[in-house]
Parts: sequence; C-alpha cells; structure tokens
Amino acid sequence: MISREEVLHQRISAYGVRIRPETVTAWSFLLPTVLLLLVLAVYPLIYAFFLSMTDAQVSGPVHFVGVRNFIRLLRTAIFTLTLSNTVWYTLAAVTAKLALGLALALVLAQRAPGMRWIRGAVLIPWVVPTSLAMLAWTWMFDSTYSVINWMLMHVGMISGPIAWLGAPRLARFAVVLVNVWSGLPFFGINFLAGLVTIPQELYEAATVDGAGSLVRFRRVTLPLLRPVLATVLLFSVVMTSSDFATIFVLTKGGPQNTTQILSTLAYKLGLATGDLGNAAAISLYLFPVLAVSTYVQVRLMRRVWQW
Repeated sequence: MISREEVLHQRISAYGVRIRPETVTAWSFLLPTVLLLLVLAVYPLIYAFFLSMTDAQVSGPVHFVGVRNFIRLLRTAIFTLTLSNTVWYTLAAVTAKLALGLALALVLAQRAPGMRWIRGAVLIPWVVPTSLAMLAWTWMFDSTYSVINWMLMHVGMISGPIAWLGAPRLARFAVVLVNVWSGLPFFGINFLAGLVTIPQELYEAATVDGAGSLVRFRRVTLPLLRPVLATVLLFSVVMTSSDFATIFVLTKGGPQNTTQILSTLAYKLGLATGDLGNAAAISLYLFPVLAVSTYVQVRLMRRVWQW
C-alpha cells in the first residue's frame, strides 16, 4: 500500500516540482505557528507602521503625513523626558538583573541539601501573574499600609512613613526594584543552564595550573557563558524597554512623569486621547535601535562565539 506522503510526492512531481516528503511534513507542523506569528506579530507591526505615518484618530478621516509624527515628537518636552526615562529605566534594570542573575546562578549551581527546592522557589516571581504581583507591590509601597515602612520603622531606620511612589527619585527606584525582582529568575535560570553545560574538566585543569576562583571565573566561566549572556541581554532589553504593566500599575507614569516610559505614554495618547498616529509613532520609536542591536548581536554570536 502506498503511503499518503508517497502519493503527495507523486502528485507534486507530476507538475514538474520535486519536494521531499519530509519537507511537506515539516511545513505542515510549522504552518500553525507561522500563521499565528503573521496574525499576532507581523500584521500588527505593519499596521502600526501605517498608523505612525498618518494622523489617524479614533474617528474621522485618515491622512498620510509621512515621518511628521516622529519629527514632531522630538520637539515635545513630554516625549524627550519619556525617552530618557525609558533609556535610564532599561539600563538600570538590565544592569542590576545581569549582575544579580549571574551571582544567583553561581549560588544555584552549588551542590547543597534542598537546592532543588530552592531552584523551584526562585521561579516564583517569574510565574506569578503580573497584575497580582504589581498589586501586592503597590500595597507594600503604600505610604499608609506599607509593610516596608513598618519594618524600617521597627528597626529604627526611619522615623516616619515614606511615600515611595510619591517622590520622583523614590518612585524611579521602586519601579526598577520591582522589575529586577520579577525578571531576576529569568536571568538566574538561564545563566544556570549555561553553567551546567561547561565541562568540569576545564575548571580542574585551571585549578591544576594554579588559577584561583576569580581567575577561573574570568578565564573559563565568562567566555563560555557569552552566548547565553548575549541572548538573555537581548531579550531583557526588549522586554524591559516595553515593560508596561510595572509602570502602569505602580505609578501610571508619575509622579510628574518621572517614571513615564514609551509604552505607557503610547497607551495614554492612543486610548485616553484617541491620537492613534502619534501613539503608534511613540511605540515604534525604539524599533530601529532594537532591530540594529539585535542584528549585530546575532552576527557576533555566529562569527565569534561558539555554542
């Protein structure tokens, strides 16, 4: 009996095109994912590019304006402040997650009783629903019911309640702290996965040569972790720069727009005022920078680093 793949192969060959049955099978598995990406990622991106070059509103006619929205935004004080906030927020949060995530991975890589349970517990901030986690942090930072203020007052570090989300500097610190708390497990677990793939023979050879722990970390661990570091950094920069939930739930961009980032500003313009054209332009402003950095990192990983 002729199989279904062989029949399909014969029919395709009859039209002068030869396609291997394995190729057809592979594409049949990939097709649902490709369709989902086209509907949920590619189409919205193309439509956002279209909106960013128009004066589209929630209602009314749409006129093509080219790059006028992007140029106009650079002349507005709120946008320049938001752009600098986004860059600062991303750099601060990613740097902290990188350093703490690497330290966490080194600790989790140790063999100790109960380490499996500890590794599972580390994932809790990552798997907890974002909305619930942000509501809990909002309560913890509340000037009246803050458990953080209660602890600091009982140990004598402060004399009165602190408005964590009411002062500009403290609010910026608070949103970075929450982002680091929620994203640290992603760094730690990925770095741990990279650490366990490093052959122990390399560490043993370095020890025999007289290398200390710091030298082994610099000469063995870091070079072999570079591909993992680059991949995690790439994902984290993209996710952190567009971290809508943390900012919106905790501060909504306040106080005085000191925690406003591009995603929250685009939301306010697009839904609150109905200015879809400028909102789309704001959401796409970092796209060229992120696209170029992604391309450069991928090229470097392929040319220089070995997996």
